[in-house]
Amino acid sequence: MTKVLLLEDDLLFAETLVDLLEDSDFEVTHAPNGQSALDTTYSQKFDLYLLDINVPLIDGITLLKELREANDNTPTIFLTSHKDKEVLKNSFVSGADDFITKPFDSDELFFRINALLKRVNLNKIECIGLLCHDDTHKRILFDNEELELSKKEYELLLLLMQHVNSTVPKELILDELWAIGETGSDGAIRVYINRIKQLLPQMSIENIRGVGYKLVS
Repeated sequence: MTKVLLLEDDLLFAETLVDLLEDSDFEVTHAPNGQSALDTTYSQKFDLYLLDINVPLIDGITLLKELREANDNTPTIFLTSHKDKEVLKNSFVSGADDFITKPFDSDELFFRINALLKRVNLNKIECIGLLCHDDTHKRILFDNEELELSKKEYELLLLLMQHVNSTVPKELILDELWAIGETGSDGAIRVYINRIKQLLPQMSIENIRGVGYKLVS
């Protein structure tokens, strides 16, 4: 189910949008002001942000700018009554993917949401800080630079990323990296770990003695 954060201070309009989205199988969290929306992003992960601009405490443009600076690349559509070109320009500069001018009908909203999510899913990139996995092209980047990884180095680093801040047991690494009939070893894992550490001196990979390895964000 697609999880949506809706920032909207008009409570009646927000209630209408929540009902509309939930009837189409979206899971919606409503925030009535920018500070509430920001706080919610700390505790929950969303697939889409729908943000009004003129809201209390933190306006939508400032909120999105803060999120983008924190490497939050969640797809975002502004819902706004603004028609001023400078405001709309600032919305894109802050990191918006699209905007819809109020009033709008439900069909337009869903057309834009579906188009954006389809576009994002075609080139799905998930990041841990500056370390990003590009699932479409099967590559891993750090600070937008592709890492030169062998197949098993790529598979091992991806496994660590998928379990970030948790210990990945050596048994799981052996099962994931080596097919039936292939021979893996603790020594081989150490070689790949050391190679990854050389490529990523900025990241912390801990050896949990006798158990496995942990990527710490």
